This record gives sequence, C-alpha cells and structure tokens, in this order.
Amino acid sequence: MPIQGLKPEDYLEPECIFCKPETVQHKPVDLRRCMTKLDEYLYRNDLTGAERHLNYWKQEALTCNDDRGLLTIENERMGLYRKLGREQEAMEAAASAERLVTRANLQDTVTAATTFLNIGTVYKSFGRAAESLPYYGQARAIYERDLQPDDPNMAGLYNNQALALTDCGRLAEARVLYEKALSILRRTDSGLPEQAITELNLANLDEAEHGLLEAEAAIDGRLDRAKALLDDPRNEKNGYYAFVCEKCAPTFGYYGRFFDAQELKERAEAIYAGS
Repeated sequence: MPIQGLKPEDYLEPECIFCKPETVQHKPVDLRRCMTKLDEYLYRNDLTGAERHLNYWKQEALTCNDDRGLLTIENERMGLYRKLGREQEAMEAAASAERLVTRANLQDTVTAATTFLNIGTVYKSFGRAAESLPYYGQARAIYERDLQPDDPNMAGLYNNQALALTDCGRLAEARVLYEKALSILRRTDSGLPEQAITELNLANLDEAEHGLLEAEAAIDGRLDRAKALLDDPRNEKNGYYAFVCEKCAPTFGYYGRFFDAQELKERAEAIYAGS
C-alpha cells in the first residue's frame, strides 16, 4: 500500500511561507497567533477544530484585505483538506492560492514555489498525478535556483514529485529523485521521519519495478531501516511525528509486518491523546 502524498509536504504540513512579511499598506492578520493555535489543533489531531480555526482566519484576512496572509492560510487549508480527503475544498483552496500568487506578482519567488508544491500535492493526493507534474516542475525550477542544495525543502519536493512520477509510470526518474531526497535528509537529525518515509516509498518503487518476489530482500531491508529511523530516540514525539507513524503503519501492514504496523498506530494514538 503506497504512502499517499507524504512530505515535509506529503509528509510535513505546509509551513507559514512569509517568515518576514514585507511592509504593506493595510493591517496584516496576526499569522504568528494563527499558526501557533493551528499547531495546537494539529498536535491533538483535532482536524474539525483546525478547519474552524483556519476558516475564521481566512475571513479575517479577507476583511483586512491581506493577500499575503490569505495566501499562507490557503496553503494551510490545502494541507488540511488533503488530510480530510475533501477534494472539492482542497481544489478550491489551491485555485485561490494560485490566483493570489499571480495577483501579488510572486510567480518567480520561493513563496510561489512552496505554493506550487502544495498545489501539486493536492492534485497528486486526489489521483491526478499527471496534472500535478507541471506544478512540481515550476516549484523545482525555483527551488533549485534559489535554495541551497541541502535545504530540507528540496527533499520534500523531490519526494512528492517522485510519488507523482511513480503514478505516471516514470519509475527511473522517480528513483533518482528519491535518492536525492535521501541524500539531503541524511545530513540532518531532524530529517529522521522523512528518511523513513522515503525508504518506504522506495520499497513501493522496488515492488513496482521488479515485482514483490524478486524485490523481497530489498523491500525487507528498507522496512528495517524505516522502522529503525522511526524508533530513533532523537525523534521529537510531537504531532508531526504521530502523523508520520500513522501514515507509515499501513505500508508495514501491506508487507506483512503487522506487529510494526500496530505499534506505530498505537504510538500515534498515544501522542494525540497527550500521553
């Protein structure tokens, strides 16, 4: 069972993309306050509360005529509706974000690239991989030009683009991007959950390329590495880690590692419950 749409962007939820907003002529919404409270909802896996919260702040941004704040909120709404499996709302948020990028003349910026990455992931998550590839291509052109080669955001992009390429049958291209993602993630302790996800994605790719029987040894090795990465004590046991455990569990189950799958589910549930 392939992992669907994980990232620091299948896996990570979209970040606030305006760390240093430019001075504007209207009063901007308080994004720090918005995102702090959003993190609390996501830590508890309270997606209903998160939706209510984001819709409130979307209305605030509209009232304040704050396009930059609204763009950040629409990026968050894309990620939330992906998790909820609600295609119409996710697509509406994606279309709104794309319009805002154009209206603010941000098309050639890292902010736009992050938005394109999130839009591509929406399309990929709802079975429209071919439509996602142009967005990933736009994001990649900007990221590779403007970010450092070892920036973790590059790994998130490569992972998500590789997932879409796999769905489109472009397996060799997908493998190159997965390996690039792993190379980046291995350089930082904070990339342990993403490394695990990438190993599982590569296990799915091994099966797609060679068949389950022929790839069995390679798949077992990747599952072992993924579990070790998730068990590593350096992992911060937060809501994102719980999300990764929850999403990785079905892949372990698919390959017959039922004990590991159940353990990861229980680990996620304990974090969400606050224990």
